[in-house]
Amino acid sequence: MAVQLPPNSGPCQSSRVNTYHWTELKIYQNLPDVVFYVAGVLACFGQRDLIATMPDRLDVLTGSCVQIPCSFEIPDQHKNTFNSTIPISGVWIKENPYFGGCLDNLIFNSSKTVNRYQGKITGNMSQKNCTTVFFNVTTSYTNIYFFRIESQPFRSTDIGKSVDIVVRDVPSSPILTVSGEVKEGTPVSLNCSAVAPCPEHPPELTWTLPTQFTTENQLQENPDQTKSVFSTVTFTPFYLHHEENITCSSVYPVGTSNKTAEHTMMLNVSFSPKDTSASISPAGPVLVDSCVNLTCSSTANPPVTNFTWFQISGGKTTQVASGQSYSLNVTVGDGGLYFCEARNSHGCGKSKEVRLAIQGRSIGTFNMAQH
Repeated sequence: MAVQLPPNSGPCQSSRVNTYHWTELKIYQNLPDVVFYVAGVLACFGQRDLIATMPDRLDVLTGSCVQIPCSFEIPDQHKNTFNSTIPISGVWIKENPYFGGCLDNLIFNSSKTVNRYQGKITGNMSQKNCTTVFFNVTTSYTNIYFFRIESQPFRSTDIGKSVDIVVRDVPSSPILTVSGEVKEGTPVSLNCSAVAPCPEHPPELTWTLPTQFTTENQLQENPDQTKSVFSTVTFTPFYLHHEENITCSSVYPVGTSNKTAEHTMMLNVSFSPKDTSASISPAGPVLVDSCVNLTCSSTANPPVTNFTWFQISGGKTTQVASGQSYSLNVTVGDGGLYFCEARNSHGCGKSKEVRLAIQGRSIGTFNMAQH
């Protein structure tokens, strides 16, 4: 008997370009476990005999396991031929759903005790849960996979949905994020997550921070029913933590060893001006009519937006200038104490006082504590 295969679906040929929907007619040749498939065009273009739900892609580590979250529905036009009380077999097909011409692509059948891939269906097929685990994954597993069910009398493959399994030797880096602004003196949370393609052996997340912290780890389900490990660290930043590195590491147990990936981020701590100081040049006593420069410096994030200069004379404080530098031609009345204030959106910092001494006059210095 001649068997006609659908277009673009020859033996072991990829089905990625096939946009047609095909039904299968099963013909028994009185041989055990030998099945031939004849393809025919479904009269109603675009309909699916089986609707499987699974992730689009799974990234997996060599030597580990992979769990494929899977569920299925039977379209209305076939509900009369599907009986959930009858034993249902789950079948996984690699690369090409039309496996009649290439049985090597049929890599797992739950009704068989020996399969090309070592695995098991952990979901309850009678409840339309086809979640499957494959063990001891190798790089040769990298491919797309289709799901099929076999029951009596209903048999169908969902050729419209596949999962792309990508096997790597090195794990992908965890995702590191910050909740809100990192501001000095305000507790902040850092969040780290790493995929757990093998939930039986999830990764462990560890932190490296420049300060004490508390942490919480949790295995959670994602919207596509895959699993990830989440870790949240809460700490109170100090301005000296600005531009310090934090690292989240994910450690995956694989066999008797571990595989590690990490993500490092530089802290961006917002703080009011710190270490504000005023300097005067030249520093010693100066002559009347000479030029003197006063300079204000400060550390702040975001940067200082406004510098203001004040003079203390006769017990009275007077604002005399603005700007990071203040230059003046000295007069007799310019002698005395000076200080500066630096300001940004988070507050201000005040310098200690410096004395402008004029030659021929009494010279003295004193400092007030920084505010």
